[in-house]
Amino acid sequence: MHPHERVPYSPIVDRPPLQLPDGARVAVWVIVNIEEWSPFEPMPRTVLTPPAGGVPTPDIPNWAWHEYGNRVGFWRILDAIDSVAIPAVLAINGKAIASYPAITQAALHRGWEFMGHGFTQKNMQKVDDERSDIRATTQAITEATGHPPRGWLGPGLTETWNTPDILKEEGYDYVCDWVLDDQPLAVATEHGPLMSIPYTQECNDVAMMLIQHHRAEEYKQRAIDQFEQVYADAEASDSARVVALVVHPYIMGAPHRAKYFREAIEHIAQHPGSVFMTGSGILDWFNDQSS
Repeated sequence: MHPHERVPYSPIVDRPPLQLPDGARVAVWVIVNIEEWSPFEPMPRTVLTPPAGGVPTPDIPNWAWHEYGNRVGFWRILDAIDSVAIPAVLAINGKAIASYPAITQAALHRGWEFMGHGFTQKNMQKVDDERSDIRATTQAITEATGHPPRGWLGPGLTETWNTPDILKEEGYDYVCDWVLDDQPLAVATEHGPLMSIPYTQECNDVAMMLIQHHRAEEYKQRAIDQFEQVYADAEASDSARVVALVVHPYIMGAPHRAKYFREAIEHIAQHPGSVFMTGSGILDWFNDQSS
């Protein structure tokens, strides 16, 4: 199915107004991405270019760069989220649940939502069997949490032409790969609508730090600017919007960056027009508004 067939064009100014509880204007959700990188395959991203070029295996410096995040960086991010007592979402590779049990337990202890993020950190176009990969991820999260995940984020936001149809058929309620709106919308599938919850590529530490090579404080400034503009849009239209903030422990959990994530969420949490929610919370709120 063509993307325009899945998400027909809908200008945000022509929609019925949405209202959040207690007069809030913007629903904010924080997504922490936990991935497992196989040392037997090319690294999904790199910080160092091999001196002799090529794609070495094992790629110890780049594997270790990422592994630092799950050993050390995650705990800085966790401390920042704890400091403002907000709900969060763990977008996690199914395989990472068993590989990083302390992270799994920390998220479970705090009641975070678990969102499927592929079974391994590999483009969905490159997995051997997409349906099996999705099912394995569902099973891993179900065994860890006691219930199946409702949301899905493709590794690198990747999909095949069939991903939405498979996700809906496999019981998923929402997806985050369709970053094209500030409000939830329906993605058409062969099995009924799959909801898209607004995610972000721009307020995402991968884009800012690894691709655009900004200084660490860019995360704070961009997150605040994004929130304040979306808040102004919501206030002017009297209709609520959604803002996502995305972090990876090996990026924003690095010592020179961690404080900027903390300062960003502290600033937004103090704003009377914000309410922090999970992906499922946003979905349920939107469905109630639309019924």
